[in-house]
Amino acid sequence: MYIHEERIRVCYADTDQMGYVYYGNYARYYEIGRVESLRSLGFSYKKLEDSGVMLPVYEHSSRYHQPAKYDDLLTVKVLIKTMPTVRMLFSYEICNEEGTLLNTGETTLVFIDKHSNKITKAPADLVQKLRPYL
Repeated sequence: MYIHEERIRVCYADTDQMGYVYYGNYARYYEIGRVESLRSLGFSYKKLEDSGVMLPVYEHSSRYHQPAKYDDLLTVKVLIKTMPTVRMLFSYEICNEEGTLLNTGETTLVFIDKHSNKITKAPADLVQKLRPYL
């Protein structure tokens, strides 16, 4: 399993009238964690797209355990538990500074050839970078 942790400070614009993180922002936190987890492997999302492969979200699920609040320092833990094929599954755990689990979720993304708009296999270099962990 590959694990990456990314820290994000909740800014005022991320919150609702109650001072809680608006539910839609968790998807953005997932994206930040996901992109940075790939970067930490030495794999660039931008280079992937420049090579003609897109990675859109196919499925998304999220469970809210406790609210994150304005100015909280969150840790977004990204877990890659299975080797990507034509799909890639990311799991997430978001905790506050006290270690309280606030949110869990998953996203499934699919590899799409940018020119044909057809599903394609995970790039070999990504698979190679993940092989030691999976």
